[in-house]
Amino acid sequence: MKTPALQHLATTLALGMALAGVCTSLTIGTAQAQTTHSHDAAAPAALSLNAGQKWATDDALRGGMTRIRGLVATQLDAAHAGRLSPAQYAQLAGRIEGEVGGIVAKCKLEPKADAMLHVVIGEIGAGTDAMAGKTPGVPAAQGLVHVASAVNDYGRHFEHPGFQPVAVGH
Repeated sequence: MKTPALQHLATTLALGMALAGVCTSLTIGTAQAQTTHSHDAAAPAALSLNAGQKWATDDALRGGMTRIRGLVATQLDAAHAGRLSPAQYAQLAGRIEGEVGGIVAKCKLEPKADAMLHVVIGEIGAGTDAMAGKTPGVPAAQGLVHVASAVNDYGRHFEHPGFQPVAVGH
């Protein structure tokens, strides 16, 4: 039987392996899996710009991040007001994780931009873990705010025409 701390450690290790390892496409209803890209170096510890400019993106990334932004922005007021149940947080976390999976499966960024994206993905994962109750001592609402902050970090570091930051405050 896994304890919550052991589950969190396993999740953290898996995320770390994903950040430094190989992204593979998700298989939904088929037995076909193909490697989409690999990383030659581990993800950096902090976000930075590309020589003072935002990192390039592709349609799949922009679409996925737009959907994640929409999921987060529409629930923050309810979260701040204490109106979301643990089940609602867990469902929202699952939807966000699904979008992240779609982004990772379709990522076609140059390696340095991809490494920066994985920093954002790691932060989103930390937030969704808290939302799903996988991070002892961290309230689900705080996890949602963490995801919103990661989405805003994405907007500050990646080229995404028309992107609007999420209003995190309450």
